[in-house]
Amino acid sequence: MLEFIDSPDDVLALTITGRITGTELTPTMERLKQAMARHDKVHVFVETRALDGIEISDLPAYLAEAIPMFGKLRHFGRVAVVADQAWVRAATRVESAVLPGISYRVFDPEERDEALAWVQGA
Repeated sequence: MLEFIDSPDDVLALTITGRITGTELTPTMERLKQAMARHDKVHVFVETRALDGIEISDLPAYLAEAIPMFGKLRHFGRVAVVADQAWVRAATRVESAVLPGISYRVFDPEERDEALAWVQGA
């Protein structure tokens, strides 16, 4: 399940719990595109809880939307990932290394408020 968190216009903030479908990711891509159209830099906050994976059947449609984002990496500012699972934190660190120029930070669940404040520029 994916839920948006109320945040400033230049911050995309969401919580992902359990299994997520490509259909749930579509509104995320739309919000990201809208924020990029209005702001030079967009910051992202993602909190995962007991992440169980992504429905593979919906993945091709999501990838068709996500792949063009690689051409817009300069629009990404701070990215905070709060995860209760070590594998999510490790995968985020790998993603951070692969995407230089984006300021990534990984947080444990008890650091959630700090993570959200950092993404929002506090």
